[in-house]
Amino acid sequence: MNNITVNNVTYNVIKLLGKGKGGYSYLAERDGRQYVVKQTHHEPCDYYTFGNKIEAEQNDYRRLTDARIRIPKMLDIDIKNERIVKEYIDGDTIFEMVKNGCSVAAYLPQVREMAALAKNAGLNIDYFPTNFVVQGGLLYYIDYECNGYMEEWSFENWGVKYWSRTPEFEAYLNQNQH
Repeated sequence: MNNITVNNVTYNVIKLLGKGKGGYSYLAERDGRQYVVKQTHHEPCDYYTFGNKIEAEQNDYRRLTDARIRIPKMLDIDIKNERIVKEYIDGDTIFEMVKNGCSVAAYLPQVREMAALAKNAGLNIDYFPTNFVVQGGLLYYIDYECNGYMEEWSFENWGVKYWSRTPEFEAYLNQNQH
C-alpha cells in the first residue's frame, strides 16, 4: 500500500505500525507532516466481540477525551471507508522498553493517574504496553479502546503484569515472536 485516502485527502504510507483487534495502523505522511492512519479490519478475534468498529472508535475517543486521558488527537474520521487520521506520537512503546530491558518505573505514576481518571469515568483502557508511547517524558495512550470499568481488567489487577519482564510478559513474547 503506497497511499491511503481519508475523506478525499491522500496520505503517503511510510510503514505499518501495527495490527490490533480492530484495525491496521500506518505511519503516513502528507505535506511534510507525519500522521497515523488507521484502517478498520473485520478479521475475527476470538477473545473480543465488536459492534460497529468505526462508531466505537469515535465514541471511545469522546469518552477518553472527556475523562482527560492523554491520547493522540483524532484529526479526521471517514465513516464510509472506516478510516481514522490521528496525531502521530513519536517515541518508544512501553512494550519495546520492557522488551529491551529498560525500566519503565518512571512511567508507572502516569499510567496509574490514567487508570484513576479512567476509573472515575467508569472506564477501563487497554493497559497492554503496546498501547502506550513515551514522548518528551509524557506517557500517551495511543489506542482509543475503552470499556466499562471492571476491577479484573484494571491496571493493578491485569495491566501491571505486562509492564515488566514478568512470566506473563515472557509468555506473550514466546507466543508472538516479537
